[in-house]
Order: sequence, then structure tokens, then C-alpha cells
Amino acid sequence: MGYRVAVVGAAGYAGVELVRLLLAHPDFELVAATSAEDAGKAISDVYPALAGATDLFFTPHNDPVLATCDAVFLAVPHTAALKIAPSLLDSGVTVIDLSADFRLADAATYESWYGVEHTAPELLATRAFGLPELFAEDLLRAKDQRASGTATLVACAGCFPTATSLAAAPAIRLGWAREGAPIVVDAISGVTGAGKTPTARTHFCSVAENVEAYSVCRHRHTPEIEQILGLEGRVVFTPHLAPLKRGLLSTVTIPLTEDAQSLDDDAVIDAYRAAYEGHPLVDVLDAGRTPRTDSVAGTCLCQVGLAIDRRTGVLVAIGAIDNLCKGASGQAVQCANIVFGLDERRGLPLSALPV
Repeated sequence: MGYRVAVVGAAGYAGVELVRLLLAHPDFELVAATSAEDAGKAISDVYPALAGATDLFFTPHNDPVLATCDAVFLAVPHTAALKIAPSLLDSGVTVIDLSADFRLADAATYESWYGVEHTAPELLATRAFGLPELFAEDLLRAKDQRASGTATLVACAGCFPTATSLAAAPAIRLGWAREGAPIVVDAISGVTGAGKTPTARTHFCSVAENVEAYSVCRHRHTPEIEQILGLEGRVVFTPHLAPLKRGLLSTVTIPLTEDAQSLDDDAVIDAYRAAYEGHPLVDVLDAGRTPRTDSVAGTCLCQVGLAIDRRTGVLVAIGAIDNLCKGASGQAVQCANIVFGLDERRGLPLSALPV
């Protein structure tokens, strides 16, 4: 049986990536794709790469067909989901939200970092957090809730938190991190992570042949990373913009306890592989290998590389993802697969272009 789904905000980069994935999905039928600016235009006219794949037109955000869907994906800026999600849930529609509006468990933290009022705090207590490898129980609970006939809300993790947390979480959960020590995260993302609307920083002439840090000590993904890892007030997160369309690489430096410093690379890798057993979309690399963004581009995979620096007593954990796929749209489909009782890999690309 096919499930009727729609994408709100389908003309943006994450939105059109969702369209691409859903058009090829064997169990989800894409019945609507909304856009404020491109309503009335054929999807294939705005994105010629989809010519022949769909004859759908973009429709307005208030398209009444949304209320008839089994699930709606929200690929919208923060604050927009606050307005849209409650009414869809009231209509019995499961919501898979790619925005930041329901990721943070505490409304006050959201308001502090995003500078706006959280107008649906009651949903934070029941939403499932959409990072399947680390919050499987949340998604299984959402699956049971949907199966019982109640619409559910999934708040998908952000791109930087996904790569960073998949790289760091096993070490943190195993108690290897030195108590109270800061965890340093240096992460690099492609330009699509900044969204479709260009800015002075993201114009071609600014990005080409340039790498720069931005939002230093104040990036909004910091509290999300700390929430996922349970490290409130300890994450030093510095994002960088690189001249890539797709790709995100996060390098996490974790000061180790005295006991953990006795581990070698093989022991760390074995522990990580055990932690991700049963999670086929995370690939823990062999010792001496490091993740590459071009090895995961276009896929919903995460590569993790690990190395112990005995001289300084730290673990360097590196995660690579495609920021649009595993970091956004692919992860949303992965979560929807789980919530609808499907194999989490269903309809997801698992092989990157080799060249």
C-alpha cells in the first residue's frame, strides 16, 4: 500500500532533494509540493533535472490536499513549522519536520538561541527526535503512535549535529570523555547548507577559492549538539563554509579519561562498530582511513573515522555526510520509513558517484 505524502517548501534545496527522493520511493506517493515563490510553475521548469520524473506543479502552502495526506514533510525556515505543524497534526497528518522548531527539548533554550517565541511548546514533550542511529526508541514510539491512529511529529536533527553526533556519541556514551573538558568541533559544510537564497557570503565570487569560519561561538546548532551528546556548556563549535555544493565534514576532538587513553585505534573502532551494529547507514572506517565528502555525496550514509592521539590524550572522531541527504532530506525519509514500518533504507540512495 502506498502512502500519500507532500512537501511544504519544496522549491528550496532541501525541499527539492525531498522531491527527488520521494519520486523514486516505492512506498510514498508524492501528491503535492508547495512553494510561496514558485506556485503555479512546473517542478521540472524550476528544476530541469527532474524533467520526465514528474508532472506536478508547485502549489501554495495552503494547498488543501495537505490535510488529506498520510504524512507531510516540512522543509521550511525556523518559525514557519511552528505555524504549520499543529494544524496538520490536528488533521491527523504525521509531520516530518526538517526545521529547527522542534529539535530543542526546552522552549526557553530555543527562544534564547533563535530570538523568537516558541508558540507550540506542548509539542516538545511528545515529538520524536529524528536521528535514528542515536534515538531509535523515539522513532519506534512514534511508529507505535501512528499505528494506533494518532498523528506523530518527528523533529529531524540538523546537518552539523548529525555528522558531529554520529562521530562523537559512542565515545561520550561509553564514558571516555574527560569530565568537564571542552569538546572541540570544527566542521565544514557546502554552500547548499546555507539555503537557496544567496547572501553576500554565499554568492559564487565570495565562495569560490575561499574557506572561512562563521558564527564563531554563536552558531544555533551548538545547543542541539550539546543536547544530543549530553554536554551542556562544553561544546566549542566552529562551522566553516567551503566551495562545495554538497558535503559536510565534522572533526571532533575529545579529551580522554586516563583509562580511555590506554585504548588503541582498533579498540576504539571495534567499540564504535558495536555501537552502530544494526544501523546500516553508518560506516565506521578501518584504522588509518578518514572520511571523504565525495564518498557520501548524494547518499544517506555517514562515514566515521577515528584516531587516538596518545601524545595529547585525545580522540579525534570525524564524520562525513551529504548535508542535503543524511543531513536533511534523506534523514527525513529515513525517519518516515521507520515511522511507517518500512526498512529504514527504503528508497534511499546508498552509493555515491565514484568519480
